[in-house]
Amino acid sequence: MKKLSLLFLCFYIMSIAIDVKAQIVTPQASPKGSINQKVGLTDFTIIYSRPSVKGRVIFGDLVPYGQTWRTGANESTKISFSEDIIVEGQTLKAGEYAIYTVPNKDIWDFIFYKNTTHWGNPDVWKEDEVALRVKLKPTTIAKVESLTFDFANITNNGADIILSWDIVSVSLKISVNTEAKVMKSIESTLAGPSANDYYSAGRFYLESGKDANQAYLWLHKANEMSPKFFMLRQEALALAKLSRYKEAIAVANKSIEMAKEAKNEEYVKMNTKDIDNWSKMK
Repeated sequence: MKKLSLLFLCFYIMSIAIDVKAQIVTPQASPKGSINQKVGLTDFTIIYSRPSVKGRVIFGDLVPYGQTWRTGANESTKISFSEDIIVEGQTLKAGEYAIYTVPNKDIWDFIFYKNTTHWGNPDVWKEDEVALRVKLKPTTIAKVESLTFDFANITNNGADIILSWDIVSVSLKISVNTEAKVMKSIESTLAGPSANDYYSAGRFYLESGKDANQAYLWLHKANEMSPKFFMLRQEALALAKLSRYKEAIAVANKSIEMAKEAKNEEYVKMNTKDIDNWSKMK
């Protein structure tokens, strides 16, 4: 009898465990989608949920005309981009925004909203959270079952962001400032290393115990281009390492002058102490 009771208890516990673990997994009604696209040198990402038509009338019915729409399903649709862009002729700062739209038969409002934390539409719409609002003309297209964002007509300087669902599509023209970034990169590269580049290389060589003469040459070049009290100190240290104490003292004195102007007493003290030591080695 005890064995039967124990066996029954085991089956009972197992059945509870199975009930707890068993879950029915089904596809999401509006699965999450995303698209990443580089336009010129600017990275774009759109994250959204993708409802389907499923035989329904979409615009003017499921999505009413004249009302703010989350432009997807579930949480707010989000767009982010790494550089400032031009949207339909208007500047929009780099960052992340929620996308809201107001569909109508003849014209749509396309809205970039600063607050991206809402599930769907904001409980209270705040116009000061609107980063940009543009007007778009919808077009009729062949049926698209699932809501889709896409990038088209991509060039070095811009693209079109296209929103399509059911038999309606709107196209948003964006421009990026690729030319200015490339020109700046070209000018910077062809101009050669900056003072900071020479300083970083020289300090690394000096602190790593590498060729002290090469470290000095780079540090001296940095100070010829744009002298700073901390850069002059490193040059003085390189000269001292080369036993060129008289020159090291002269450079350290320049560092002291600039450090005093910058009101940096620490560098004044460090240079003064080293000058005292180097004076004994001349």
